[in-house]
Amino acid sequence: MASSSLLAGAVDVLSAFDADHTEWRLSDLSRQLGVPTSTLHEQLTALCDTGLLVRVGRGRYRLGWRLLKLSSALYGSLPWYGPAHAAMERVARAGHALAFLSVLDGSSGRVLCIARSVQGRDGPPVAGELDFELPAHASASGKLLLALAGRALPAQASAFTAQTLTGGQTWGTEGAIIRAKDAAVTRDEWAVGTSGLAVPVRNAQGTVLAALGVSVPTARLRGDALLRLLRDEADAVSWDLGWRPG
Repeated sequence: MASSSLLAGAVDVLSAFDADHTEWRLSDLSRQLGVPTSTLHEQLTALCDTGLLVRVGRGRYRLGWRLLKLSSALYGSLPWYGPAHAAMERVARAGHALAFLSVLDGSSGRVLCIARSVQGRDGPPVAGELDFELPAHASASGKLLLALAGRALPAQASAFTAQTLTGGQTWGTEGAIIRAKDAAVTRDEWAVGTSGLAVPVRNAQGTVLAALGVSVPTARLRGDALLRLLRDEADAVSWDLGWRPG
């Protein structure tokens, strides 16, 4: 139990760092996590000793360089990541949209955004600009990955807006439509004014590796231009990986 608690505490500490919080003070992080400063100081010291964190001043901490080594090893183990990332960048530039790659964590059912690009994006802010975990039932990428994996909606799915899908019976119908179209769309389901599109990236065996998606102002979700752009880019990556439709 002690080892499990220590590991969970370390994960909580590292997860507190994101694009909006690249540096934490001990006192602020203690309040954020609800952990006594004495206990948290021990965790931070241990993480600094491993190189996962670095102390940059009195009571101030940032992520350590060792995480770059770990992330490089992770991405190096995914031969599809490089081509898919390049496709995501092209979608962002050509579509003037927030584009991202997402994967389904098989053990937890969480939908994780592993890369995003705002190159060329214009227009008002949209949901998904900073989130690492996407709502599986309210994002296009989440719905796509759940449907193609034959999964049910998450238990106790929260309603973000009046359009958010939370009913399992309705999901059965929508999931079948997503599988038939090999694409997912959301309109004002995560946040009012934000809509999304997503299509799959597959390997030679047809296994879904990731979702290539965009998040755009709802007013821009007209016509098929964005969907064609997504399909062309995702299918080109899948084709290079050996996938052949049908």
